[in-house]
Amino acid sequence: ASQELFRQRSRFLNVRGAKTPFIIGIAGSVAVGKSTTARILKELLGRWPSSPRVALVTTDGFLHPNAVLRERNLMNRKGFPESYDVGAILRFLSDIKAGAGRVEAPLYSHLTYDVLPGEFEVIDSPDILIFEGINVLQSRELPKEGKAIPVVSDFFDFSIYIDSEEKLIERWYVSRFMRLRETAFTNPLSFFHRYSQLSEDAALSIAQELWTNINLVNLHDNILPTRPRADLVLRKGADHLIEHVALRKL
Repeated sequence: ASQELFRQRSRFLNVRGAKTPFIIGIAGSVAVGKSTTARILKELLGRWPSSPRVALVTTDGFLHPNAVLRERNLMNRKGFPESYDVGAILRFLSDIKAGAGRVEAPLYSHLTYDVLPGEFEVIDSPDILIFEGINVLQSRELPKEGKAIPVVSDFFDFSIYIDSEEKLIERWYVSRFMRLRETAFTNPLSFFHRYSQLSEDAALSIAQELWTNINLVNLHDNILPTRPRADLVLRKGADHLIEHVALRKL
């Protein structure tokens, strides 16, 4: 289907060229279910009769390394626009869209909460690329003196925003934090190992504080304002089922 769209567009524009991957962007708040949606979509698209090659990349690997964030006093702003290497994201998507083979996507460890130095996933000429992250629909500063300033979503053929009520997202975030406190955080190598040593009440207080002071601020200032830019908005209810669908008319 993606290549049929490419052929139709090429025919309309009277241009010829190599196969161009169809890129889908998925945005939304922390803990709203972007990653789960992206993984399910990848599996479903891969089962199409044409058996397209579907790749999934998240923006986590494009965060600046922790050493850089500490140097810039941005560790508490991780996930905010300034914490990402936007230039690297644009170069990656430009190479993918140009049909380049074996494009490297940097890897991120949720255990160490850091980019893995020198480690990459090779994306080799997919038919469809799903690009997921809280920041994928964000714009940049206004152009100056007529200079073009590309944004990440310029490379998207279709974009999805995963939405829900703030109170539900907060509940999911806190619930995930408390669950990780008893699982992944118990690993001594975990960046958040210290939280596994706290009492349940203390950990709950920390989770709510992190949500209110960091993630909710980021949602209001940088994520929610990008919702109108999405082609498709999927709004989830308390049971994680989709309750409302809004599709932009072509």
